[in-house]
Amino acid sequence: YIRFHLISPLIQQSAENTVLFDTFVNILSHNLGEPAYEADVAQLEYKLVAGEHGLVIRVKGFNHKLPLLFQLIIDYLSDFSFTPAVFEMITEQLKKTYFNILIKPETLAKDVRLLILEHGRWSMIDKYQTLMKGLSIEALSSFVKAFKSQLFVEGLVQGNFT
Repeated sequence: YIRFHLISPLIQQSAENTVLFDTFVNILSHNLGEPAYEADVAQLEYKLVAGEHGLVIRVKGFNHKLPLLFQLIIDYLSDFSFTPAVFEMITEQLKKTYFNILIKPETLAKDVRLLILEHGRWSMIDKYQTLMKGLSIEALSSFVKAFKSQLFVEGLVQGNFT
């Protein structure tokens, strides 16, 4: 089991940065779909999670091939690229995801409660309005470059590893 948390103070600076970060993680997951398929067949699992303070990379499976999967994820992260078509598809999916959160009373109530309790949190309404105003490809590219330049890393490795 490998878990790394890539923490960046950049994410919580604005609602736009939070939305750009969600877009970045979703595009990264989309890009990894095909190359990581063989790892899935070999019973290796991975998950990318857009946490509140950064990207969580979780990898789980047999130890002899796990570093290869982790390296694949890191390679795609470091050489991040996307097409305008993928950008459009992911932003449309995010619009639907944010809207579905807003129309469910229990998830909206949880979001409002966390907004009151946590300092520096952006509400789902702020994120949805930012996304509806529109994001640019250039904004995402500059955000990803800034994100990668301002990282703090926490890691945990468990199991039969040297």
